[in-house]
Amino acid sequence: MKLYEKLLLENKAWAAEKVLADPEYFNRLAHLQTPDFLWIGCSDSRVPANEITGTQPGEIFVHRNVANMVVNTDVNLLSVLDYAVNHLKVKHVIVCGHYGCGGIKAATTNTDFKAVLNMWLRNIKDVIRLHRKELDAIADEDARIDRLTELNVKEQVFNLAKTSIIQKAWKHEQRPHLHGWVYGLKDGLINPVFEMKVGTHIDEIYEYEDV
Repeated sequence: MKLYEKLLLENKAWAAEKVLADPEYFNRLAHLQTPDFLWIGCSDSRVPANEITGTQPGEIFVHRNVANMVVNTDVNLLSVLDYAVNHLKVKHVIVCGHYGCGGIKAATTNTDFKAVLNMWLRNIKDVIRLHRKELDAIADEDARIDRLTELNVKEQVFNLAKTSIIQKAWKHEQRPHLHGWVYGLKDGLINPVFEMKVGTHIDEIYEYEDV
């Protein structure tokens, strides 16, 4: 049996189990999607949003990329954010990183990862530059990378607040709250490291007048 065929078999078994326990399970899902949360997480296979939060399908809207980045030129991310905020009407947007992130570690090196990865990781290098004084004061390498992971999450939450999508929803609908979390691979626990409530003031250069 090929590896991908095992996935298909597991899917059939999972679907049958769901129908056995609740015959209307898939019928409800097909007609309903009302999540309260948008989750912007890392693509790492060890950090499945639904599983680590105990949420069911339909309860959390998910976008994932390398190192859970919010990049202002990423149309994929922005289209997800727009849909979640303006159509699904989510109440919370969560940026969740994780300790031991390969993307974070890679950004701390001077390795040439070739064009596409270099462009992506440069956004994390910008976080290092902004917080270099704090990071350089941490002697232990693992602790320094853990702190960079937390600071990266914080900066990505700020990047959300810089968007007109979030600012418009804050002004007119008093939502969503923004959260920065970091998941621990070693203990399975989520560490809340940052939060921005509705209407939080950011640097005025980023604030739009007529949203």
